[in-house]
Amino acid sequence: MSASLLSHEIKENTSKAVIGVFAPCDPRIDDNSRKRCKNLVKQVAGSLSGAIKFPDGSAVQLVYSDILVDLEPQADLVAKQFLQAGVNVLVCIPDTWSFPQLTTISLLSHFPKDIPVNFTTGNSATRPGVVYTHATNGAIAQYGKLSHINIGSWPDKGQNPKLSKETLESLIDWCYGAATFQGLKGRRVVVFGHDSMGMETALPHVMETRNRFGIEITRLDMKLLADMLQKETYDKEELKKLKSWLFSHAKDRVELPEENDEELLEKSLALYLIVRDLMKELDAVGGGFMSQLEWGSDARGIQLPVADIMESLFNSTFDHNGEKEVMPFATEADVQGLLTQLFMTWLSGGNPPLFMDFRKVYGKADVSELVKKHKYKVGENDKWLEKGFVDGVNSGSASFNWASVPCDSEKEIMKNISFPKAVDYFYYLGNSVHFKSPGGIKGIAARLSFSSLSGMFSILWDEAETIELPEEIATEICEGANPTWPHTFVVPKYATMTEYKQYAPANHLHMTWNLKPTRLQYWMDFTNVLSLTPWQSRPQFIEGEDRPLPLVYLLNGGEERTKIKLAGK
Repeated sequence: MSASLLSHEIKENTSKAVIGVFAPCDPRIDDNSRKRCKNLVKQVAGSLSGAIKFPDGSAVQLVYSDILVDLEPQADLVAKQFLQAGVNVLVCIPDTWSFPQLTTISLLSHFPKDIPVNFTTGNSATRPGVVYTHATNGAIAQYGKLSHINIGSWPDKGQNPKLSKETLESLIDWCYGAATFQGLKGRRVVVFGHDSMGMETALPHVMETRNRFGIEITRLDMKLLADMLQKETYDKEELKKLKSWLFSHAKDRVELPEENDEELLEKSLALYLIVRDLMKELDAVGGGFMSQLEWGSDARGIQLPVADIMESLFNSTFDHNGEKEVMPFATEADVQGLLTQLFMTWLSGGNPPLFMDFRKVYGKADVSELVKKHKYKVGENDKWLEKGFVDGVNSGSASFNWASVPCDSEKEIMKNISFPKAVDYFYYLGNSVHFKSPGGIKGIAARLSFSSLSGMFSILWDEAETIELPEEIATEICEGANPTWPHTFVVPKYATMTEYKQYAPANHLHMTWNLKPTRLQYWMDFTNVLSLTPWQSRPQFIEGEDRPLPLVYLLNGGEERTKIKLAGK
């Protein structure tokens, strides 16, 4: 038998998440109930189709089988169908009782142990699919595999039952967690420069990141970028287009007082084109840029323009070519910050991340002092007065989108942004990005961290909301930190200001809007990342906000203990 040469083409779904929907059934069940099972599988697959999106706007692929998994032969057949289709996420829709080991457990034996599996069922007594769900989930938990159950609701009678809105929403959230987990395996991020200013909290833990998330970190020297800038290795016509686009939105707000300032601006814009093309060549899903110290603030070297505009463009949903995919990008080569942004962007379906310094925390005493100093008359909607806020500010990576509210147009966003000359450490080489984020943007603020003691990653997180301060108070705060950088004033939902100050795992914080806790929690289950919410006022479980704790955690002493045990295997 001779060897076969593979085609040079690959399937479209390769290296992406593919969800397979199926149903178990009892071979003794009547024909009408069996037809109902098939109809339900088709209906669930149709409801999920197009509902889970990757950051590039493409939908996660859905396949389903109308072969009911009655016994081992059907389990083997459906498993092989799914494997041929590239399925790496499983959704089981039980509507009747069946035999766990002969059905789903036999099907699971064909897949890697870490494949996400969800059991979504109605709470019915007629043909007790819920009984099957508990029996199968319990068996899976006993042999140490993670699975999630979604005990929802659909009509007990009728041939074409439809999931309730809440049941479907819960399943979609789970699918986002699973698609992010599987979709990022085998992908890479590109980081320019070495360790970020010696910050241990930003180091690229290459092997740990590879082993835990399946993500590769490609590291390139900044000399390559310097050389490509000097050689002008970029499309000069496209550079003109990019500059013209920027000026069309903000020419009167681009500060260029010195003779060579416009040339420096052009170099910083060219840097975006160079890095974009390099990342495309490497099929990267995110990036980072060291900058300090060698690039633009070490007087011993040749000073090069700041990368603030470049970083902001990557994190935005548009550029000079129109709408685009958000490409999570970290300033100061902060790899753990980059990964935080990457995971939350994928979990949200592509929403833009905000990279910021965890700068000054204004507690109650600080707020009272500001109010008194400015003789501010307190209003009803001043949320920042209740417990304080954080001034989130950094020189780079702030997505343009955060200059306005979600869903605003490019024009509305850009009119709120100015581009002052860079100051402080950067010797006036290029332009910064400045805006103040509006209030009322809700999401999750978080930060990934790593511990060599446990060999595990963790995420410190809380729900959060931006606030808008009175102009005179906001101006004082911006002037006190840096008036040329973006500022976002953030209030955590559960953390007190004392807790926030004490438990920050790094000097950078990241926020993504419209990201639900359940999606982050499901993803942390799949990746075995520790969930850190040390806030006294946050309950252990919040009905309607948190995902129910997987049974395998309960059987092994709790979530943290189980994850630590799994990490040690």
